Amino acid sequence: MRILLTNDDGIGAEGLKYLVDWAKGLGEVCVFAPKFQQSAKSQSIHIHGDGYEVKKSDLFGEIEAYSVDSTPADCVRIATLGMHKQFDLAISGINNGPNLGADIHYSGTVAACLEAAQQGVRAIAFSAAFDRFENAVKNLGRAYEEICRRRMLEYAEIVNVNFPAEGEEILITKMGPAIYSDTFEFSEDGIAKPRLLCLYEGTRNLELDTDATMSGHISMTPLSNDMTDFSAFAMISKRAV
Repeated sequence: MRILLTNDDGIGAEGLKYLVDWAKGLGEVCVFAPKFQQSAKSQSIHIHGDGYEVKKSDLFGEIEAYSVDSTPADCVRIATLGMHKQFDLAISGINNGPNLGADIHYSGTVAACLEAAQQGVRAIAFSAAFDRFENAVKNLGRAYEEICRRRMLEYAEIVNVNFPAEGEEILITKMGPAIYSDTFEFSEDGIAKPRLLCLYEGTRNLELDTDATMSGHISMTPLSNDMTDFSAFAMISKRAV
């Protein structure tokens, strides 16, 4: 199996090192990761200017790896569209921090998977609790085995997996509401500084990725690139007749 590995924390990130060590046991691994931190860049790509650097890296020894001075989505695009490499699976992570609920719209980790799926490659996103990789590393194999056992990637383009700081029970979940927002501080010189605000109120609807992970479960959420509101489409179509 040929596997593309990427992330949004950068090629030198701790979580990517753990992911490489684990994934090389699954097949032939190739790494394309951002040169610098690219968190919350969503699925943005570079289309203007003089281009960006793509440089071979020896960070992972004999494993083929490239540092890409752009976004996670561009890492996938360079690998598939630029270098015409073929992959059976893409894995993004292990992210330093959860990617849950409506906040995944901002996630570079998940966006890399969306881009991979757009290029015809099924994908998995792995995210851990902030600065707490132990439980994620311990349960990577179990999570992957569960994805295979349930044949999840036969039904979904992407599986978004979030590991809590502690807890091993795996739940299949839906995307919940946002758990983070921002307040802003404005300085006299016109600079606006965002300040993270947690919205989570401790609810326990274990069908939602937010509640499941925040209460100590491993959540697995099937995702798709198709953003169509099918209920609205059906109603609007009927009314138009």
